[in-house]
Amino acid sequence: MASNSSQNVTGYVVFISLLFDLLAFTMILPLFPSLLDYYKQNDSDGLYQWLEKHISVFQKIIGVPDRFNGVLFGGILGSLFSFLQFASSPILGGISDVYGRKPVMIICLIGILSSYIIWSKATTFSLFVWSRIIGGLSKGNVSLSMAIVTDVYVPEKRGRGMAMIGIAFSVGFVFGPMIGAAYAKWSHSQEGDWFVQPALLAVILTIINIIFVFFAFNESLPKRNRALSVVGKLSEAFTYINIIDLFKFKLLIGIVPSEDVKKLRSLGSIYFMYLFLYSGLEFTLTFLTHNKFGYTSMQQGWMFFGIGVTMALLQGGWVRKIPPSRTAKTATLGLLLISPSFICIGMAESPPLLILGLFLYAVSTSIVVPCMTTLASHYGSDAHKGKAMGTFRSLGALARAIGPVFASILYWSVGPKITYFIGGTLLLLPWFLLKKTLKDTKEKK
Repeated sequence: MASNSSQNVTGYVVFISLLFDLLAFTMILPLFPSLLDYYKQNDSDGLYQWLEKHISVFQKIIGVPDRFNGVLFGGILGSLFSFLQFASSPILGGISDVYGRKPVMIICLIGILSSYIIWSKATTFSLFVWSRIIGGLSKGNVSLSMAIVTDVYVPEKRGRGMAMIGIAFSVGFVFGPMIGAAYAKWSHSQEGDWFVQPALLAVILTIINIIFVFFAFNESLPKRNRALSVVGKLSEAFTYINIIDLFKFKLLIGIVPSEDVKKLRSLGSIYFMYLFLYSGLEFTLTFLTHNKFGYTSMQQGWMFFGIGVTMALLQGGWVRKIPPSRTAKTATLGLLLISPSFICIGMAESPPLLILGLFLYAVSTSIVVPCMTTLASHYGSDAHKGKAMGTFRSLGALARAIGPVFASILYWSVGPKITYFIGGTLLLLPWFLLKKTLKDTKEKK
């Protein structure tokens, strides 16, 4: 492990690099509905129209409005991006275990840069799709950042490094969407396509990030600690991608107590169920406010700003101070709150109910993932904690990969009101299962 001063320097380097990355990454969030409207009207190579033509038969049968097509295509793109990230991150992590973190991190950032350059030139829908594919394949820098924290911090201080990653996410998601929306609004008054300026800003931020990592980051994984065989690490990486192995927590079988594996399977299944439902509804949120309330990109940016500030205040002032004895109860509270939040959002016909739903959404979101992750971290020995948490995070990544496309298909088919009511109601199931699991565990003790 590194010295305290070296730990601090590396921690700040990871924080700054992630902040640059997340500011660039989140700028597109409030722009997504408007981007798909743009391609509907201006797609010169016809991919968007080709897709509309091939769904028109089903669209007529079930009476889907044309304005919902963007939700469907957006959901497919969202799931594609997240699935590629889910598949590539363990592989990139395995390669970095053999060749070091720095070269793989720079390769990831170059890939992300390429995706933004293509986005800035994406006057056709097919080019935009390619930018999302390359971006998803390259998005291993987040998992690499977590690996770097594990490299340099001793276990008892690792929470501090992970907290800095959490802060970078909070700051990025507070300011990134606002910056993207503001640039998009400014770009509408300029000549050329309005999305070019936000895309070019993402390019600039990523170039700065690459230069910063190249000069400021000292390799965190010494050669003496690296894996010798890339084949062995890739074999382990593929276990994180194999869906059956993930749910079984296969990497832990035979090396940790079977009771711990059983509890991790229960928590992992609940976590997957929650994020599958949650991520789908979360992804369609911008389309709902765009279609139902006529939100512009700037209004979307303010919405994300309000959500982000609420989450940052809660995570910084309350969630991080939750005592271990209260983690389980707080997790169940967070799961309980997410159900009425989405039901309120879906039922809203006026701003007050929408704002109430968004507030409950922000409160719940600030609680659930940190508390569920903490609960999972209680199982398995310190030596195998990485495999346990890696499997747990991969289950979450898989849920985020398939949630958007399912929710978008439902939204497209039956509209937002029914979609959010069904999703919000089903979100009571992970709350019930977690409560039951915790009760059974307490009774066994």
